[in-house]
Amino acid sequence: MHKYPNRIKGWLPANPEQIWVADITWLNIKKDYGYLHLITDAYSKKIMGYEVSDNLAASSTIKALGMALRNRKYTTPLIHHSDRGLQYCSAGYTKLLTDNKIAISMTPDGSPYDNAIAERVNGILKDEFGLDDTFENMEQARRETKQSIDLYNKLRPHLSNNMLTPDEMHKQNKLKPRAWHKKTTRTLEGSCGFLPSLPHS
Repeated sequence: MHKYPNRIKGWLPANPEQIWVADITWLNIKKDYGYLHLITDAYSKKIMGYEVSDNLAASSTIKALGMALRNRKYTTPLIHHSDRGLQYCSAGYTKLLTDNKIAISMTPDGSPYDNAIAERVNGILKDEFGLDDTFENMEQARRETKQSIDLYNKLRPHLSNNMLTPDEMHKQNKLKPRAWHKKTTRTLEGSCGFLPSLPHS
C-alpha cells in the first residue's frame, strides 16, 4: 500500500480536469450509516463521480472513480489528490489511476486543510442540499444524493468560480478561479508555463 507525496501543495488549477480531489463523508440512515464517496474537480468544483454505499471498502471508492472517468471531458494531464485512506492506497484504486495516466497525490497527514476543496464540497452538500438529514433507508439516501448532486452541479454558483455554477465553469477554461490566499497559491501554469512533473507509471 504505497503512500504518495503531496503534488498539489501551493498550486491552484488553471483549467478543468487538472486536479481531482477525493473524499468520503458519512450519511445518516436510520439504525445505520451510509458513506458518500466523492470525486470533485478542483477547478470547477464539479462533482465528477460519486457512490453511495453501506461500507468503506475500496470497491465502493473505485465505483466513484469509474463514474468520474466516464464523465471526463478533457485530455489535459490530471492529478488525483486524496488523503492517505486505505481505499486510496489500495492496489485496485491506484492501478485504475495509473492505467488512465493520472498522477497520484496524497496529503502527508489527516489535516482537512490539505484537502480543503473536498471538505468544502462535503459541507455544501450537507448544509445546503439536505444531505445532513436522516434517511429512512439506503434507497432513499441514494435517490436524494443523486438529486442533490445534480442540483449542486447545475445550479449552485461559487464565488471562486466567478459566480458560475460547477457545470458552467467546467465547460470553459478562460476564467481563473478566485484564490483567497494569493500569497501561498499559484496556478498550475505557474511562472514557467508548465505543469509539475508527473510520474510515468
